[in-house]
Amino acid sequence: MSLLQIRAGTIHDPANGVDGVVRDLWVQDGRIVAAPLDPALRADSVLDASGLIVMPGGVDMHCHIAGPKVNAARKMLPEDHRRSRKLLRTEWTRSGIAGSVPTTFATAYLYAGLGYTTAFDAAIPPLAARHAHEEFLDTPLLDKGFFVLAGNNQYVMQQLKARQPQLIRAYLGWLLGATRGYAIKAVNPGGVEVWKSRGLGNVSGIDDRVDHFDVSPRQILSGLATAVDELGLPHALHIHCNNLGMPGNWSTTLDTMHALEGHRGHLTHIQFHSYAGDPDDQATFGSRVVELADYVNSHSNLTVDVGQVMFGRTCSMTGDGPLGYYLHRVTGGKWFSGDIEQEAGCGIVPIEYKQKSLVHALQWAIGLEWYLLVQDPWRIAMSTDHPNGASFLAYPQIIALLMDRNRRTEALAHLPEGLRARCVLPELTREYTLNEIAIITRAAPARMLGLIRKGHLGVGADADITIYSPQADLERMFELPRYVLKSGEILVENGEVRRSVDGATLHVSPSFDDGAIPSIRDWFESRYSVQFANYPVAEDELGEQIEVSTTGT
Repeated sequence: MSLLQIRAGTIHDPANGVDGVVRDLWVQDGRIVAAPLDPALRADSVLDASGLIVMPGGVDMHCHIAGPKVNAARKMLPEDHRRSRKLLRTEWTRSGIAGSVPTTFATAYLYAGLGYTTAFDAAIPPLAARHAHEEFLDTPLLDKGFFVLAGNNQYVMQQLKARQPQLIRAYLGWLLGATRGYAIKAVNPGGVEVWKSRGLGNVSGIDDRVDHFDVSPRQILSGLATAVDELGLPHALHIHCNNLGMPGNWSTTLDTMHALEGHRGHLTHIQFHSYAGDPDDQATFGSRVVELADYVNSHSNLTVDVGQVMFGRTCSMTGDGPLGYYLHRVTGGKWFSGDIEQEAGCGIVPIEYKQKSLVHALQWAIGLEWYLLVQDPWRIAMSTDHPNGASFLAYPQIIALLMDRNRRTEALAHLPEGLRARCVLPELTREYTLNEIAIITRAAPARMLGLIRKGHLGVGADADITIYSPQADLERMFELPRYVLKSGEILVENGEVRRSVDGATLHVSPSFDDGAIPSIRDWFESRYSVQFANYPVAEDELGEQIEVSTTGT
């Protein structure tokens, strides 16, 4: 019941219309509360934020931090661990290794050190949900959740073929409850199933047919988006489009936007889906962000996150099996491919983005174009698709690029000259404000996810708060917060973890027609290697849980 006063900070809380106002914040029982009515009432503790910038805790709505693909990537990158920063055990922390795919504890400490208090893993096969929850239990300081893969789920495709939308809706509702997942994700819809069934296959567009099920990616997208909206899930269908990374894929992305037919859709790591050119001729590679951003700007049912590429070594990990194989052929390096029965696949390939590469430089530029061309910052979220485009540790550098056009000009001067003719970034002069940064890193992703207690500092919000010391060096300012608070407790001070808490797992359990259970059970018992009764995650396998409400029709 202790009362904390955060005194005289400069508040940036765009969700509540507060832009650079000096005032106090009051915290009690882990939540933001109204200022006491009695002026004589004194706080039990006071944090002096005079001259400091106060924002809500950061929310990363799309990253890869748990589950079998992440664990496989850690195992296949021993050289990354050898050259990476080592985190030593302290009074409040356990040891860990950083690098492109940090270990669980290191992931938590590094996120919190940047001022992030919430993160969502974007691609968990339902069959691997138990594994993801086990890793979440080893990832303190953060509230966490995950998106469940369904874009290549054989039960979904079977019911699409049979024209049974009510069974799709019930199945997704049951699946989210059974896995304690948060949202539905479609990765290369239909394409991964073609890869698994045909061998080295894929779909080339959203109207191709999927082997054995005679459905198309368009039908999968429409069926999933309709079910997500009917279930009233807090987050839209989360979409990794077909043809990721391929020259010319911008037209597939535009087709995907059209296919949603007014249903909500979140297009993730949109940078990787915005390319001009001919797949057989890399010399034609370029940007088509202008056309795609115009469509997003005029269609309020759509939101995006960027998947910004930054230069350096990292690791591509994806639920898109054929993409993993394509990158393996391009890079000539190590490759891991996984096949999750009835549900999904995955591919893992170490990768290095090089400044001297025109293709890599264009990927960097295309991501920045998205930030600068989407007019409404509430409909775009910061992401690097960690670790695919870069580590989340690159966020301060990206923020500095967005807030300072001179910094972008200096960076462009070191990139291949041919870039200027293939994108519009050199012509863009927009500079983000602090308030807009607070939107794309906090308020907007929280709103897109339907998290009413995250991403803002209004009464009733979780007291997840980041406090920065203003600096002319914007990158330095955002990479080293002065204080980071979780549920009103100081976790990080000047980059040092001062206290450890477990954090909670955010999930949904939507209502659904349980008359569909016999159909789902029959499917499992005839096809899965695990029995239906053993599939759901049990309560005793979970840590602290927060169920987020749904509004099903």
